Amino acid sequence: MNKGRLILMPNTLDFGVDDSLDLREVLPQRVIEQAARLTHWAAENAKTTRALLKRVDAVAPLAQPLQSLQIAELPRPPKGGKPAGDDSAWRVLLQPALDGHDLGLISEAGLPAVADPGARLVALAHEAGIEVVPLSGPSSLLLALAASGLNGQSFAFVGYLPVDASGRSTRIRELEALSAKAQQTQLLIETPYRNEALRQALLAALKPGTWLSISVGLTLPGGWTRTATVADWRAHRATLPDRIPAVFALLA
Repeated sequence: MNKGRLILMPNTLDFGVDDSLDLREVLPQRVIEQAARLTHWAAENAKTTRALLKRVDAVAPLAQPLQSLQIAELPRPPKGGKPAGDDSAWRVLLQPALDGHDLGLISEAGLPAVADPGARLVALAHEAGIEVVPLSGPSSLLLALAASGLNGQSFAFVGYLPVDASGRSTRIRELEALSAKAQQTQLLIETPYRNEALRQALLAALKPGTWLSISVGLTLPGGWTRTATVADWRAHRATLPDRIPAVFALLA
């Protein structure tokens, strides 16, 4: 039996909550049609996957009713974020592809396997000889970098910062020093309800001349990017929304 493929399916950046969003404004028609054909999914979150597929169905009818699609969630990472040594739960997710079905991999938002635990499934697919097919779609990290005007020739995604104030400030200063030495843009993200806390921490720890760019709600109505020096940000009275994803970028 021929193996199926692992299809890396992009998602919108609104976590499935903006009913006014026209799917075709964010995802290519070919991607929407491919999503409509898939009957097996590996998902970071089944709820947001169903929300996307409901939107897909309005544009391109699903091959099967939504309730009959097989949507399996990725294993939850253990406490502390360290990968588990046993990949058996991950390998089970690939069984549909081993049985000859194309399998969609989808994140809660944006591109799967980029700042996303699905990267482990992609690695195991290669190990199992399953073809991996990435499809075009929005990446909040690259969109924010492009809109920032900061160095797009050398950049690094550093993920989340420590939650405790002391560790966070120390890490911010480390990243600023690294950015200054390598002239490298540093990209960060935070859970939306801590967006404002991170903004304030960055303004408190960074030097006045360091460039800071913040992108909020990219691809969504009212989404924006602002790039300015830390000194300018300190003079700019504003707070960030606590329910919309944001991407932070700094260049010293």
